[in-house]
Amino acid sequence: MFRPALIIARKDLRLIAGCRGGLLQALLLGLLLIFMFSLSLAPGQVMSPQGAATVFWMSSAFCQVIIFSMLHSNEEENGQMLGLLLSPVPLQGIWLGKALAGACLLLLAQLVFLPAVFVFLRQEAGALWPVGLVSIAVGDIGIAALGALLGALARGRSAREALFSVIIFPLLTPIFLGGIRIGAAALGPGADGDYADWLGISLAFDAIFTAAALFLFPLVYNVDD
Repeated sequence: MFRPALIIARKDLRLIAGCRGGLLQALLLGLLLIFMFSLSLAPGQVMSPQGAATVFWMSSAFCQVIIFSMLHSNEEENGQMLGLLLSPVPLQGIWLGKALAGACLLLLAQLVFLPAVFVFLRQEAGALWPVGLVSIAVGDIGIAALGALLGALARGRSAREALFSVIIFPLLTPIFLGGIRIGAAALGPGADGDYADWLGISLAFDAIFTAAALFLFPLVYNVDD
């Protein structure tokens, strides 16, 4: 399963790299959100660490919807989906390839969003900044696992793709809450005592939805009649 997943992920990343419009749209949307929130600050005012972490994860949330919609729509537009279904590749390998590609693209976008948060929202790294970076990685795993699953369920039609964003945001609430609380501790001057609990919740989320995706993806990934 892992070798086909790496091949599929590499294929998706090369397709996205060859068509930069979608990824650029996701980056610009996230940066626009950060910039608009920075305009709400008075001259010399600094946004609270919790507010800055909220803006960061809000930008990531909208970005991942565009990313996973692109990953699944590419195959339908180019007629590749039928080839994948006919190939001797486990369907779970297709899900894992989509998740790996989506996680890489989301992390690339966050490497742009994070400096923007420091610059536009006037943040400084606190003592727990390594924990903040770990929480981003843990959160991205859960987002990728769920996004690759629901992206397959909502692909192909504009109404269903719109439903994708409605479904995925409530399900990702534990990841976003954990990321915001840990991010606030990482950007703040002091340690927040409950960050370890939120990190544990995020890890549990990753485990649950990874297992659910491995079971459910073969049921939802098929060619429309």
